[in-house]
Amino acid sequence: MSYVRDNIERMRSYVPGEQPKVPGLIKLNTNENPYPPSPKVLEALRAALDERLRLYPDPQATAFREKLAARYGFAAEQFIAGNGCDDILNLCVRAFCGQGERLAYFWPSYSLYPVLADIQGAVKVELPLDANFQFEAHPSLLRQLGGVKLVFITQPNAPSGVWLQKVELQRVIEETDGVVVIDEAYVDFAADDCLDFAREYDNVLVARSFSKSFALAGMRLGWAVGPRTLIAALDKVKDSYNVNRLTQIAGEAALDDWAYLEEITRKVKATRARVIGRLEEWKFGVLPSQTNFVFAKPPAPLTAKEWFDRLREQKILVRWWDADRIRDFCRVSIGTEEEMDKFLAATKEVGSVVA
Repeated sequence: MSYVRDNIERMRSYVPGEQPKVPGLIKLNTNENPYPPSPKVLEALRAALDERLRLYPDPQATAFREKLAARYGFAAEQFIAGNGCDDILNLCVRAFCGQGERLAYFWPSYSLYPVLADIQGAVKVELPLDANFQFEAHPSLLRQLGGVKLVFITQPNAPSGVWLQKVELQRVIEETDGVVVIDEAYVDFAADDCLDFAREYDNVLVARSFSKSFALAGMRLGWAVGPRTLIAALDKVKDSYNVNRLTQIAGEAALDDWAYLEEITRKVKATRARVIGRLEEWKFGVLPSQTNFVFAKPPAPLTAKEWFDRLREQKILVRWWDADRIRDFCRVSIGTEEEMDKFLAATKEVGSVVA
């Protein structure tokens, strides 16, 4: 006899990127920032390690939300903080899509979306991206939005790194009667954003993470912004104290050092451009990235799995999925200049398939 819900028995869980503890490993598989957090963050955390840890954190993360409001030009009441962006996505499923209701997402995209749908017992609706990993809002695809309660859109997309055309996303927003969540985890590495949609439409939330550009993956901090009615619904279903005291302090300090954010994102983007240029010289197919990673297809006869394995032999870890549409590619996080030099040297040594 099983005590587990049927849908949980049937589902596959989310598989995060490996976190191996291997001495000397160059870790380019989970899109972590290669640079440390702002010195102001570390200073603020050290100052907070005192007797106040015995107290519960602010359940509303008020000071953090006020700083977000000042930075992005919304009211503080239009923000909610979460235990990472994944917490925000989970809250959206809980608040806006019930068991047996329709949850849509672009595909290929973030593999957590179908997992969240399965946990809720929701009906999954995949909206396929084209051969260039773009979305074109054809009438046949838009018809699939009928009755959809929740749509997840990663912008820029993952794992491709591609910036999706906003005019096509706008059509999705206008065609659905449900809530549209635009997951902008990587947007600080892009040339644009979708915050204007959260201002213009009453069914749009924009979610962001401090894991990538702010180099705070280990602190688990995310947020969403949008209409007060949607934020209030998320607030009803969140954990009482979903963001701990130290994480709130880290987020506040990070927002106070915007110059540091701009400095490290500039470094990542410059390295990204250099890596793409070199891979393209070697006839790799590289999608245009607006993120802190590149999605690349090696030239024949080298396969993506062989490239992945050969790099791993040299203690360089990238990400490969044995999945339709993406098994011909590897996703490579952008590391430091020195790390990417070693990655490029190792790639060049893979064999005679590179020039």
